[in-house]
Amino acid sequence: MSETTQTPRRLAHDYLARRTLAPEPLPTREEVRCELGWALIVAERQAQAERDERN
Repeated sequence: MSETTQTPRRLAHDYLARRTLAPEPLPTREEVRCELGWALIVAERQAQAERDERN
């Protein structure tokens, strides 16, 4: 499996700063994770674990 890294804090900070200025309420943690692609990391790790179980 390829190595994954945590999203830089600056990227998360910039995203939340943009969202703070928006008229809508702040995003949930799940929305932030989705925007930053963290859900893709979890999905890849689950797929890798399933592949490992089959081998």
